[in-house]
Amino acid sequence: MIDDLWYKNGVFYCLSVGTYMDANGDGIGDFSGLLRRLDYLHGLGVTTIWLMPFQPSPCRDDGYDISDYYGVDPRYGTLGDFVEFTHGCRQRGIRVIIDLVVNHTSDQHAWFQSARSAKDSPYRDWYVWSDKKPANANKGMVFPGVQKSTWTRDKQAGAWYFHRFYDFQPDLNTSNPHVQAEILKIMGFWTQLGVSGFRMDAVPFVIATKGASVRKPVEQYDMLRSFREFLQWRQGNAIILAEANVLPETDMEYFGRDGDRMHMMFNFHVNQHLFYALASADTKPLAKALTATKPRPATAQWGLFLRNHDELDLGRLTKAQRETVFEAFGPDKTMQLYDRGIRRRLAPMLGGDRRRLELAYSVMCTLPGTPVIRYGDELGMGDNLDLPERTCARTPMQWSTEPHGGFTESGRPCVPVIDDGPYGYEHVNAAKQRRDPNSMLNWTERIIRMRKEVPEVGWGDFKIIATRNPAVLIIRYDWRNNSVLFVHNFAEKPLEISFNVGLPDDAGNLLVNLLTEDHSRADDAGRHKLLIEAYGYRWYRVGGLDYLLKRSDIDTNEPRTSR
Repeated sequence: MIDDLWYKNGVFYCLSVGTYMDANGDGIGDFSGLLRRLDYLHGLGVTTIWLMPFQPSPCRDDGYDISDYYGVDPRYGTLGDFVEFTHGCRQRGIRVIIDLVVNHTSDQHAWFQSARSAKDSPYRDWYVWSDKKPANANKGMVFPGVQKSTWTRDKQAGAWYFHRFYDFQPDLNTSNPHVQAEILKIMGFWTQLGVSGFRMDAVPFVIATKGASVRKPVEQYDMLRSFREFLQWRQGNAIILAEANVLPETDMEYFGRDGDRMHMMFNFHVNQHLFYALASADTKPLAKALTATKPRPATAQWGLFLRNHDELDLGRLTKAQRETVFEAFGPDKTMQLYDRGIRRRLAPMLGGDRRRLELAYSVMCTLPGTPVIRYGDELGMGDNLDLPERTCARTPMQWSTEPHGGFTESGRPCVPVIDDGPYGYEHVNAAKQRRDPNSMLNWTERIIRMRKEVPEVGWGDFKIIATRNPAVLIIRYDWRNNSVLFVHNFAEKPLEISFNVGLPDDAGNLLVNLLTEDHSRADDAGRHKLLIEAYGYRWYRVGGLDYLLKRSDIDTNEPRTSR
């Protein structure tokens, strides 16, 4: 029997309601419009939609400055519209997870307005205050170069308040048990409305100790167990996907050594080394990153991604590696952000080269974990570097050749649609690519379908197969008496490679290509010889296509054998 942990072998799709669909003609997307686009997502094959914040907000940080956790911003519709949306998703077999932004609130939130009004306010201790400007106020900024401090004086409160992010986003005092109880209520509220889980924003900051006297924040990992415990009691199959850009040696603290904390985490460590491999054609650091992040509980899973709605953070790379990636994908200062990352979308970063785009997504879909695709990347959408900070990569979805890319009937969208150049909506849009069997959209749909047919990636154990050429990455997965193997060439030239699958006896003699009729048989020495084109990739099933008949109902520690 296949296990029912739905997040282990799915495909997640990230979108912002306001940049994905507009139905009112006012330049702001809403849930009734998004509901009409569900058939597009169902056809694409995604299993889970991750929604960026849609709650009431001044929208000074794309909705991550929330002013009411229990509502829907009127620009996006009503709670009733949201419930209809989740119902429509359920009808199509699609789950919904939403952003849980509880490290901070908007300074317009009623809690903060009360907290700043008086020291005896019941919400005063829900935030972090200091009578004097702390000595470390100029350290720990999330947005260096844009953000000047982590403490700001509030005249009405007569005190300084702490904010890890922008000054209009005061941090919640998450060590306060009343705040923790409120976070649980927020989670319970949205699960009642059809949500299957949460992408928890800025988890290391949420669980860290805060205050003027805190010189080195300490992570309160037990808090994660409380969140998970509550969620599992309320809805047994709901999950938390953690945004935690941390070092591999602390990964297990977030997952919990008994699998009792976060269900999923984004693998930032692998993401950064993947981009180094794409820039340098050297996969050795990527292989080391995969090995370093291999340990995780059986019920836990990695979220694998290429680009997200933030900058491409390169802070975990060495200085030399970081400069290599900058030179390849963001050589101009206008393409860089916060002294650590690149603010471009994937397609322009890779020069619009279809071979490299396919390689990148093939790699992402075959790394150990669950792939997460950003809206529009299935089309190869571009960016608008004239827009500030991260907004440049958050332009509206390009649906058709209609005005404003079919996104809105308004004369002024909330964010300008890309309307010129090779990535303009007249060239890159969903309607045009639907009709082209060789389009990026149809290729993505096919690769998603195939990814869901190889559960070994989501469930199995992996082994990196040695090869003499550092430009080639070969990974084999084993699960329940079956194996799959993936080969990727990161080089800009064709390569001839030779390798042994590494299974006992003659189990690895036949490799059946899952994408073409180009199969491979080993020579008398048990080695496969491949000529793989520049930026080429191969998806193989080890042995014949009768693998379903061979699949075991139990997990074993032994690799598959031939029959």
